[in-house]
Amino acid sequence: MIWFQRWLRRGVPATPAELAAAVWSFAYFFALLAGYYVLRPLRDQMGIAGGIKTLPWLFTATFVTLLAAQPLYGALVARLPRARFIPVVYHFFVANLALFWLLLTLGIAPVIVARVFFVWVSVFNLFAVAVFWSFMADLFTSEQGKRLFGFIGAGGTAGGLLGPVITIVLSVPLGPANLLIVAIVFLELAVFCVHRLERSAGVVAQGSQQGERRVGGGAFAALPELMRSPYLLGVAAWVSLLSFGATTLYFMQAHVVSATVHGAGAQTRIFASIDLAVGLLTLATQIFATGQLLKRFGTGVAAGALPAVYIAGFAALALMPTLIVVIVVQVAQRWMNFAIANPARQVFFTVVGREEKYKAKNLIDVVVYRGSDALYGWVFDSVQALGLKIGAIALCALPVVAGWLILSAALGRTQERRAARLAVPASGE
Repeated sequence: MIWFQRWLRRGVPATPAELAAAVWSFAYFFALLAGYYVLRPLRDQMGIAGGIKTLPWLFTATFVTLLAAQPLYGALVARLPRARFIPVVYHFFVANLALFWLLLTLGIAPVIVARVFFVWVSVFNLFAVAVFWSFMADLFTSEQGKRLFGFIGAGGTAGGLLGPVITIVLSVPLGPANLLIVAIVFLELAVFCVHRLERSAGVVAQGSQQGERRVGGGAFAALPELMRSPYLLGVAAWVSLLSFGATTLYFMQAHVVSATVHGAGAQTRIFASIDLAVGLLTLATQIFATGQLLKRFGTGVAAGALPAVYIAGFAALALMPTLIVVIVVQVAQRWMNFAIANPARQVFFTVVGREEKYKAKNLIDVVVYRGSDALYGWVFDSVQALGLKIGAIALCALPVVAGWLILSAALGRTQERRAARLAVPASGE
């Protein structure tokens, strides 16, 4: 046990006072993402099983569901302290999974359940991860986030590696429905980590005693908070453009895989293999490079790395819209997103108010993101109906992601200025 503690002190970029909180944050994200990545390949396969033509409708249904859930979440955040509302959110998702397991096991309305499950996993992913990162932005300062968010993100990546392995190994012998039980176990482990993390939060400067304080405000406060802040509007635009790239590429992937790979098992294994490749690349980057890159180059360059990948990827797809190119671009963009751009985006929120971290941030990460998914899903469907092929769509996407690159640099400069202002009072104390 002593050797393990020594390894933690050397391997984790945390001060002794931050170490416990950093490790429990790592474990929390590990359990959360392991559960999600058990479900993700099943969701992608069910999206195809429900019919490629239904994908825009599924994305729209996801947005409508999130839009309805946003004020309910806002009311929960306003009335309960952090230490209580976070476990409530995850227990709610556990109850949903138990119901899906029952419906799938009994074979009740399989096509309808597949479509509803696709929507539910999309909702769960955004809400569960948004709550996690709101907690992290509430707990750590900008300076701490640059040092620790790469390591904490590696916990999610490690969980994301375990999830597809479980799915690859067990999807055929156990059957997809029983994988939901595995996801339930991981979610309950995440709740346990939340409780342990709250005990450790008192020694982290920004998180001290916040777990027992209500965030306050109103259930519908998120939209006014967003509209009166040019900085948050810029972050919302960044997230919308993230959705543009991801949705466009996802639809390309769905069409190419559906046309070239046949059989639910083979399709599920391709999706799980993509997840595994992304996890391996991301974990290595987060352990060895993310923290150093954020500290050296700042959030603007780190956030801009993702649109730079999309520029290269869409250019390649414009020339060669094949299965192997789609897979390579999908792996590359998700790797860059999880390893570099997403930690930078989470640092963006360390310089806003506490209520904004839970409400406006959730509105951006959940409603804006999925609303953009729905919008861009219909855009893709419409331009394809006009006769545009995948190569032509990729070519049209290039100027959009170029604008996204410029926005990343602007947000990075603003975040650094805000962080410097917040650091002045602390340094003078």
